[in-house]
Amino acid sequence: MVNNASGGRAPTDEEIQAFQRAARDLVGVALHSLDAAGEGVSLPQMRVLLALRDLGRCPSSKVAHTLGMGASSVTRLADRLAASGHVTRGGDPHHRSVVTLELSARGAALVERVLAWRREEFGRILSRIDPVLRAQGVRALARFHEVVGEAYAAELPGPVPL
Repeated sequence: MVNNASGGRAPTDEEIQAFQRAARDLVGVALHSLDAAGEGVSLPQMRVLLALRDLGRCPSSKVAHTLGMGASSVTRLADRLAASGHVTRGGDPHHRSVVTLELSARGAALVERVLAWRREEFGRILSRIDPVLRAQGVRALARFHEVVGEAYAAELPGPVPL
């Protein structure tokens, strides 16, 4: 086997497939959480809502940058979210061309319901796994995140799932 940068053996096909399955499973939980919320919000729209939850009221260009998306993509998503009452649009009194976005009360409530549903669902799923294996999984996922880094998804064009 070929050695990798850390000096260990290269990952096996079985290990790679396990992470591919986990990615599919995690996206599945994210999609189910949106279905459970019942408001017809897509995964890319939820990403915008989550970004606004973290950023607060801000220019749409900042949302686009945060999500690694083009401004026109965020504008289209924001149009739908404003029409459904999840986002409110505003302006910057100092810069007439700047459009700001902010979570509405309805959008904030949706985000909280979705995150609560996910927390409960992960709790239900994880409760069926031996605590020792869960602890090992936490360590492995933490290391995976360290290797991937925060900026990994932000470097990609277009919406990246939650």
